[in-house]
Amino acid sequence: MTLSRERCKHVRMAELSERSGVATATIKYYLREGLLRPGRRVSATQAEYDEDHLRRLRLVRALIQVGRMPVATAREVLVAVEDESLDRHKRIGAAVWALPHGSPGPAGDGEGPDEVREEATRAVDEALERIGWTFSRAEGDSSPAYRMLVDAVAGLSRTGYPCAPADLLAYARSAADLGAVDLDMVERYEPGAGQVEAAVALTVLYEPVLLGLRRLAEAEESNRRFGGGG
Repeated sequence: MTLSRERCKHVRMAELSERSGVATATIKYYLREGLLRPGRRVSATQAEYDEDHLRRLRLVRALIQVGRMPVATAREVLVAVEDESLDRHKRIGAAVWALPHGSPGPAGDGEGPDEVREEATRAVDEALERIGWTFSRAEGDSSPAYRMLVDAVAGLSRTGYPCAPADLLAYARSAADLGAVDLDMVERYEPGAGQVEAAVALTVLYEPVLLGLRRLAEAEESNRRFGGGG
């Protein structure tokens, strides 16, 4: 069952600002930068906006105000969101791939083959094979998320905290459950642009939620193991 559209038919910018929580000056800036399509012109100085503008504003706000994404990067994400030539899976993938994917771990010395990264690649591939993620293995180094994972595993090794394949597999199994939860939430939104926009927005907005929950879980487990459970 999809979420019903919030009715926002033919409203002026002031009401659009009130419903979206985005200041009118910011909306005008987004219009100038091409992040929001122009409204329906009703006079020489006024335009009206609809629920599509409201939904897009919420996405842009998630990218720029919450995700701290540069305007140019946000524009690339929106281009992928709007690419109706792709099926839903490829459209969501293209939009999410356009998101920033974090910073790599500590780099090698730049001399000769990077043996640490090669070992990290083997560990990642082994974990993906064991969990059965054939699509992710096929995408390989063309996937920003795959490269980010390899760089992170290599960075752990370089700083003296290597990630064993068994540990990586345990994290992957937990991530598989999270991936299913993510897509369950996406499917609550209307098919098409609504689901693609939700996939992008929820990717940005829920990453701090996941980090917070992980740290709380670690505190609970530490208390259970080392603090007497009180």
